[in-house]
Amino acid sequence: MNVIIDTSVWSLALRRQRSSANPQARELAELVREGRATMLGPVRQELLSGVRGQEQFETLRGHLRAFPDVLLEAEDYEEAASFFKRCRARGIQGSNTDFLICATAVRRRLGILTTDADFTHFARVLPIELHTPRASVTG
Repeated sequence: MNVIIDTSVWSLALRRQRSSANPQARELAELVREGRATMLGPVRQELLSGVRGQEQFETLRGHLRAFPDVLLEAEDYEEAASFFKRCRARGIQGSNTDFLICATAVRRRLGILTTDADFTHFARVLPIELHTPRASVTG
């Protein structure tokens, strides 16, 4: 199963210090090696918006271009709005991007790799599958 990588995981992995100690960052590296990591345009936008300098922006943009976007359709946005309403009715808040990730994952049968605890709350209401990092093998 392919996996949508949330902004939180990309951000962790892109930090040079200590990213290898994080299980989600290690899992991202494995998913990339396996060709199973997927990108959404809004996640790309969040990542690029978070860099300060133009040189960093250009470098990051170049690296992220290796990951084509999952093409979104009107139904993805409609489902995201439906998920927003369903969660809000249960007292669960989230961002538009978070619900778009959920809707895209459900419609395409993709997992979600994130460090954002909000997704655990969404999973109580929505039929999403959170991707769990595999245990490290030492030896």
